Amino acid sequence: MENNYHIPVMLRPCIDGLNIKPDGVYVDVTFGGGGHSREILKHLGPKGTLIAFDQDPDAQANIPADDRLVFIDQNFGFLKNNLRLKGFKQVDGILADLGVSSHQFDVPQRGFSIRFNADLDMRMDPNGKLTAAEVLNTYSEDKLHKLFGIYGEVKNAKTLARAIVTARLEKSFTDIDSFKTAISEYIPRGKENKYLAQVFQALRIEVNAEIQVLEDFLVQAADVLKPGGHLVVMSYHSLEDRPVKNFMAKGKFQGEVEKDFFGNQQKPFNVITRKAIIASDEEIAQNNRARSAKLRIAEKI
Repeated sequence: MENNYHIPVMLRPCIDGLNIKPDGVYVDVTFGGGGHSREILKHLGPKGTLIAFDQDPDAQANIPADDRLVFIDQNFGFLKNNLRLKGFKQVDGILADLGVSSHQFDVPQRGFSIRFNADLDMRMDPNGKLTAAEVLNTYSEDKLHKLFGIYGEVKNAKTLARAIVTARLEKSFTDIDSFKTAISEYIPRGKENKYLAQVFQALRIEVNAEIQVLEDFLVQAADVLKPGGHLVVMSYHSLEDRPVKNFMAKGKFQGEVEKDFFGNQQKPFNVITRKAIIASDEEIAQNNRARSAKLRIAEKI
């Protein structure tokens, strides 16, 4: 079996959701291992175009030799500007797989995984300024408390934040093992892996501004999609799924859908998937990454 990095999650529902026209222009904003992109290319004709985004330099090793593919080594939060720079004002479909690639977890020096000791980095873009070490060493206790509570849904977020601020008075955090040791007495016994995964998730989201980037992307996706074009988004936890669901349904992230003077709803999309699509038991057995995936599809009005 291939490495999980190359096994795209819910491949068939994603491709079906894009409703690909052979001569259309499509965007894969999370290229990663290239699995979804390769399948999109199979459905495109000679005049079709696929534009792939990925800010991680490691992803470039997976670019297939295909003249129909345009690769953009940028964060998808800058979707609209980068498309215009390449001469594309509107596109027929956009796919976003918001999961962190297995490759990023499997390379120790990236600092994403609790399995290895490495620098507290966690930057998806190696040129980004903020690292996990800087978050842990400089954020106030209150800011850390909110960070772990909201982004990690950590039960003892306040206690954890205080422990971090106290521990760093003696020595700054530089690597994963020293951080895990410093907070070890606050980790629930028997739930070590789950707890640390939540803590690391919170740090990763903060370092990469993931929620803000996602919201920026969704607003821009509504601008660049042609009427009838499809937006296909796969998320892996409620922090991502909530804004996706709200924006597809209401055109905004909070509150109710806006209406014009005549009571007509003012929103950019019609939702195609009333309930999120989830992976089959068979797929989850083959690829554990699919376990928490939720796929939502909307059509530009």
